[in-house]
Amino acid sequence: MCDDFTKEEEDAAITRMRISRREFAALSGTAAIAACAPGESMAETPAEAATFGRNVEFKSADGTVDAFFVHPKEGKHPAVILWPDIAGLREAYHVMAAQLAEAGYAVLAMNQYYRDAKAPVLGSFMEWRTDEGQAKLGPMIGNLSSDAVMRDASAAVAFLDAQDAVDTSRGIGSNGYCMGGPFTVYATAAEPTRVKAAASFHGGGLVRDDDDSPHRLMQKTQASYLFAIAENDDEKSPGDKGELRKAAEISGRPAEIEVYPAPHGWCTIDSPVFDMEQAERAWARMLVLFEGL
Repeated sequence: MCDDFTKEEEDAAITRMRISRREFAALSGTAAIAACAPGESMAETPAEAATFGRNVEFKSADGTVDAFFVHPKEGKHPAVILWPDIAGLREAYHVMAAQLAEAGYAVLAMNQYYRDAKAPVLGSFMEWRTDEGQAKLGPMIGNLSSDAVMRDASAAVAFLDAQDAVDTSRGIGSNGYCMGGPFTVYATAAEPTRVKAAASFHGGGLVRDDDDSPHRLMQKTQASYLFAIAENDDEKSPGDKGELRKAAEISGRPAEIEVYPAPHGWCTIDSPVFDMEQAERAWARMLVLFEGL
């Protein structure tokens, strides 16, 4: 996940930019987002004209969830639940959600920290790397057990199924980044008859020893999977990809599992290690996965 191992890659990337961490944190909330994004028109105004997005709130078992909901302006579309990385729902994920909506999906980008604060809790990924950011998020992260996330996923499905823009005859997809990677699997286990596809990008904690490990929960699902693994995450835990393949085989679930030649965080557009080429390749594989919804 976002540990000292991946911090070294981020530091190296920032050093190449010849700016400080704090300078990058300030930049990544504005200019960096406009300059970097998977997909041809993520940072262009035509995407805004084709979609409609708004901040929403809905009830869960644990309180009131705030989220960003964006979808094509016309028609009904398969839905996707988007789980942000550890820094939470922010401008970068509004932009990424809008690009997925432009591809024909009704996208609900979740604030996983709603129990403690409304989004944005942090303004950029690099704020998480500051002492202040980690102190702020530490207690909030502790509230995100697998059971809690599964309750949130059920609430998200109920919200989506009540929306005019959602085609309820189609399955729901789920995609997640870093911390959000395992959340995609929790969603498929929480609502197996509705959440039929999950894409995890540089997800952390997918293979653990406990019974609620995402790779073990796959047996309770009816979904297809994409696990896009960062090369430095694979170096740290080389056995995880094999365990994921084994779990998919035991569960009888289709799963595309690949180690990408890019570091942890490469798909998030305000990350210092964002890799346009590999992010677009992973994005394209997600769109293929979601075609089956």
